[in-house]
Amino acid sequence: MDHVDPMQPRDDAPDRADAYAAVPLLNCLLREAAEPAGEAGVHRLRVGGRLLRVRGGRRPHDPELYAGGTWQPLTHPELVKLTTEELRSVTGLSNPELPGEMIDSRDAVAAILAARARATAPDDPYVRSEQSLITGHPHHPAPKARGGGPVASWLPYAPEAYARFPLALLGVREDAVVEEGDTTALDALGAAPRGYRLLPAHPWQLDLVAAQPEIRAAFEDGRLVRLGATPRPVWPTASIRTAYVPDADLFVKFSLDVRITNDIRRLWRHDLLKLRRTDAAVVSAFAALEGPAAWLSDRGYRTAGFAFEELAVLVRDGLRPHVLPGATPLLAAALAEGFEGSPLDSLTDPAEWWTAYLRQVVPPVLEAFQRHGVVLEAHLQNTLVAVDTAGLPVQALFRDAEGVKLLTDVSREAGWERLVYCLIVNNLAEVAALLSERHPGWNPWPAARMELARHLVPEIPALLTSPTLPGKTNLLLRWTGADGADARYLPLPNPLAGR
Repeated sequence: MDHVDPMQPRDDAPDRADAYAAVPLLNCLLREAAEPAGEAGVHRLRVGGRLLRVRGGRRPHDPELYAGGTWQPLTHPELVKLTTEELRSVTGLSNPELPGEMIDSRDAVAAILAARARATAPDDPYVRSEQSLITGHPHHPAPKARGGGPVASWLPYAPEAYARFPLALLGVREDAVVEEGDTTALDALGAAPRGYRLLPAHPWQLDLVAAQPEIRAAFEDGRLVRLGATPRPVWPTASIRTAYVPDADLFVKFSLDVRITNDIRRLWRHDLLKLRRTDAAVVSAFAALEGPAAWLSDRGYRTAGFAFEELAVLVRDGLRPHVLPGATPLLAAALAEGFEGSPLDSLTDPAEWWTAYLRQVVPPVLEAFQRHGVVLEAHLQNTLVAVDTAGLPVQALFRDAEGVKLLTDVSREAGWERLVYCLIVNNLAEVAALLSERHPGWNPWPAARMELARHLVPEIPALLTSPTLPGKTNLLLRWTGADGADARYLPLPNPLAGR
């Protein structure tokens, strides 16, 4: 099989979809179920003992299985079959769902690629970065699975397809409204009749839940009424269920009864009920930090008491009050994956850019942890990096109170492990790998060591000498049906320990 670079345009759309879908699946398989076999690109599956050969580094491609004395190319369905067989051997368990999710993810990529070919990318570089993630999570077996539904049900709302759409507007009778925090920004999105409060809804979610008995009954008895749609479209961001409302400079996050990566993406009651306490702790921590780092506050939520999770909407700060004047915010995950207009495309020497990135991203995460007991989920999709006119990072912005942990609720050891995985493994290592790939011979890790060593966090000396870092096992988590929040880690080589 000829090598297919998924980043290069091709007329052979199925091959491009296969190539995109194979990258994160191979990353998972090699990380969680294989070990190097002593020859470049060759790995031995730990239980089955079979040899798997790939090309490429952070984006492995062209998988081949050694059989019958020769290397046999693997199609995407064959790769899924191989993965399934190995996981059965590793765990002794079967999972009838995950193979279908892997295929669904590949088919979603194909639909996204076809839609992008017909669409125009947004002019706004921030929105373009949020809508750039065709591969998505680089270490998940099915990052683009969309619940197995027909393409027509989700493609109009897919950020990767450059979607934009109006929000559905509902009116909830005032005696049925449940809300907490500051939700007043929602009222500017439309008008509700007397005795009702405005409740925007994601059209996809509304399609998924409108037929549920309690919601159907609420429409019938008048507790819930349809009020049309917002007059102007919103832009879905990388998380799919969070939309940016540009006119109001506001983010709104919804429940979505679809499995995206590890979880059904509802705004769960237990998370909403602790949201204000968690967000307040982060707001307080950032107010005390030095430097320009910002937190996009999850101000509050509004919902209907009879459909608390299904119709919940969360209100998040917009960008304009937080971003430095003249700077352009970009999604960090887009920097790692690549997108049109990325400042990394024009770098000739990565050292200055990388040092600036470290100086903006690392300090707020460590200081919030050490001084305020706040564990940010500072992975690539929760990190925005604002760059100046020369493309250099001048500010980091963080988001998503749902993913934040407080040391009053978890042990310091567990909090630190989570911080290291999100910040070092998921964030810094991915950006460093891209820069190293584009600039052969350059080593990003001495600068990272220097930045980490500046901070008086007791765990850092051990971090800088440990032979391993914690890597999340998304493939095994999905195969064993574990809760997505129940992170499990395996040891990965620590590049920080090198000299």
